[in-house]
Amino acid sequence: MGSPEDDPERYNNEGPTYIATITRDFYMSQTEVTQEQWESVFQNNPSSTTECGVDCPVETVNWFEAVAYANALSDKEGREKCYTIEGCSGSPGTGLKNCTVTYSNLLDCKGYRLPTETEWEYAARAGTSEPRYGEVDRIAWHVGNSQRTYHPVAKLLPNAWGLYDMLGNVWEWVHDYYDFYNTSISGGIDPLGPSWGAGRVRRGGGWIFDARNSRAADRSYDTPDTRRSYIGLRIVRTAP
Repeated sequence: MGSPEDDPERYNNEGPTYIATITRDFYMSQTEVTQEQWESVFQNNPSSTTECGVDCPVETVNWFEAVAYANALSDKEGREKCYTIEGCSGSPGTGLKNCTVTYSNLLDCKGYRLPTETEWEYAARAGTSEPRYGEVDRIAWHVGNSQRTYHPVAKLLPNAWGLYDMLGNVWEWVHDYYDFYNTSISGGIDPLGPSWGAGRVRRGGGWIFDARNSRAADRSYDTPDTRRSYIGLRIVRTAP
């Protein structure tokens, strides 16, 4: 995990590099959750524009809404719900706020959930150790090639594991609270991140951000009620 000190595009929150172990196989959605997929669950579309089409990633989704989507999709398919979400105001797609989100044995849950930061970076790298899994303009929509808008999913090259837009297009919420890497919360077996932080981590870069942000090690964060036209989600499910 992380980037080496000689990476010229490195930010100081990407290190020191460390090793984490994932012990559970998991499935990850091949693309970012699309506007059509969101609408099929919640019958609304929070995205800042629908002109891009139903195959574009859903955006303007906060972290609370992302976990609510995972729960709702699990419920729709008769799977176990991975989160308990209580005390909210608002509703998914219009601005869910003030939620208390809890979980038990998250990585053993058989329903849908957000990836951990470790799972996300492992999947983004797809066995590579370079900053990106390909040439940036061929794999990622960023401010230099996006015409300052996001694009339908799966229009650029996937990584070696068939995952599209892991870098660029929209940032993707992950499970973990944000903090700098340190020995007390990083590494180890199946890490879930710190028990508290300034916000929730988002990964992958986005259409309005520099290509520098479209790297596997790049990381940022926002408060869980933040909704932006450049933030969406991707979901995972622990394999049986």
